[in-house]
Amino acid sequence: MRQSKLFTKARKEAPADEVAKNAKLLIRAGFVDKLQAGVYTYLPLGLRVLKNIENIIREEMNGAGGQEILMPSLHPKEFWQTTGRWDTMDDLYKVSDASGRENALGPTHEEIVVPLVKQFVSSYRDLPFATYQFQNKFRMELRAKSGILRGREFIMKDMYSFHRDEADLVAYYEMMKGVYARVFERVGLGERTYLTFASGGSFSKYSHEFQTVTPAGEDTIYVCDTCRVAVNKEIIADQSTCPSCESGDLHEETAIEVGNIFDLKTKFSDPFKLTYKDEEGKEQPVVMGCYGIGLGRILGTVVEVLGDDKGLVWPRAIAPFAMHLVEISSANTAVHEEAEKLYRELSGQGVEVLWDDREARAGEKFAESDLMGIPLRVVISEKTLTEGKFEIKDRATGEVSMVNRAELIKMCAMK
Repeated sequence: MRQSKLFTKARKEAPADEVAKNAKLLIRAGFVDKLQAGVYTYLPLGLRVLKNIENIIREEMNGAGGQEILMPSLHPKEFWQTTGRWDTMDDLYKVSDASGRENALGPTHEEIVVPLVKQFVSSYRDLPFATYQFQNKFRMELRAKSGILRGREFIMKDMYSFHRDEADLVAYYEMMKGVYARVFERVGLGERTYLTFASGGSFSKYSHEFQTVTPAGEDTIYVCDTCRVAVNKEIIADQSTCPSCESGDLHEETAIEVGNIFDLKTKFSDPFKLTYKDEEGKEQPVVMGCYGIGLGRILGTVVEVLGDDKGLVWPRAIAPFAMHLVEISSANTAVHEEAEKLYRELSGQGVEVLWDDREARAGEKFAESDLMGIPLRVVISEKTLTEGKFEIKDRATGEVSMVNRAELIKMCAMK
């Protein structure tokens, strides 16, 4: 993509009304725009990152046997009354139309997916299976002050699994722990993200969160130095040792919750009478699990963890572009011609390149390149043209090197 055609622009200053690092950097770099507290527009660069995260999650959910669907955001009141959550969920947005009909703006989709599945499940032969979606969620968040980490409208991947008994659910649930670990590894958060024991509430003794350690977090966790799992502060009073390995070596950390998994059992099956007939023809309740990941939370957490004093730093797997090709303006038309030639060559090989072909000072271009955080910066100037080499900068390490065309092409293929 030619940067001169990008309708958004970077800002020199951070927005005065933002306190969160993720919001400051993302808005400055032109990745998102704030509509109101807790509500953001993803601009072209930000949407590319979000879609890369989505595709990684989709690959892992499909690999776990998930079947993708898309459910409505507008939920009939009676479905939420069936589970009792219409009156008990205090962050539920409720809307009415001109006829007085009431609906909820979906904060989660158990009340929708269970009646949906009920139409198709009747026998033990129909189980097990899992279905998932990427969908906007709405929650009446009164503390929308952490940028895209805590929104009133946000995108979530929510998956629901359906089983004939608890043993089958447990096996799938345990598998999903590994699937989630791969997701966070692939988006660049693996080393800092811990499987965390949390209160299961009314569902089970424990649920599990995935918490990424960062000073920007709002949660307190206690990390086991022996087995790399953690315990959420809400249950630590009853859990003085690691619930996984029973070690007592726990240390306190601040973290952001980037995902969670729950053993729902028959919490939602029972109200909707979701059952199946077993081999003997007896009606049995369907047992459920659910598995959530906030896409914006991952994006914002990557910024909080990896961003530096110069700007964003994207892992290659989710970066908006693999390379930022920076052309230093010159009266020598050969510089522009060489930049265009390289741009077309790399693009033709499937390398995603943002070409800064604007008429701007070199210092301004370099500063914006650092701010955007694209993994590799390649500079073409009269100097590099004379030397017959390209100047390469690795955004994460700051390392600068000079390479020839063949080395550059090889480098791009390896990344």
